[in-house]
Amino acid sequence: MSATQLAALARTSDPRTMLRRFLALDAVVTGTNGVAYLALSGPLGDLLGVGSGLLLALGAFLTVFAAGVGLLASRPHPASLPVRAVVEANLTWAAVSVVALALWLTPSTAGAVWTVLQAFTVASFAVLQHFALRARQDTSS
Repeated sequence: MSATQLAALARTSDPRTMLRRFLALDAVVTGTNGVAYLALSGPLGDLLGVGSGLLLALGAFLTVFAAGVGLLASRPHPASLPVRAVVEANLTWAAVSVVALALWLTPSTAGAVWTVLQAFTVASFAVLQHFALRARQDTSS
């Protein structure tokens, strides 16, 4: 991904601001998803074809994870190691989602589509965060 493409997506050419914006977007989307799983685990479980207990557990995890990512995004200069941890966690989440769909879960059609879409979204966050972190490191060298 070029610096121009990254800057266009982040609506800024400042690498630090890019990184913070991609982290903040991740926190908002993840937090919204987590709260929805917590508040609507029954209806969403029925729609997606998964147990409400699984959605409650995932909702709790996602809400805590989102808070951590949001805290990191609020820092003027997010440290590289925690950002890398977020990138790795996002890549792991995306991979485990696809593996779970293939091996363990038997969701409805809506649930299968949702699982693939959220895995793609989370992987996209990881890619954007990785490139923004690299851009920040390149400019500080």
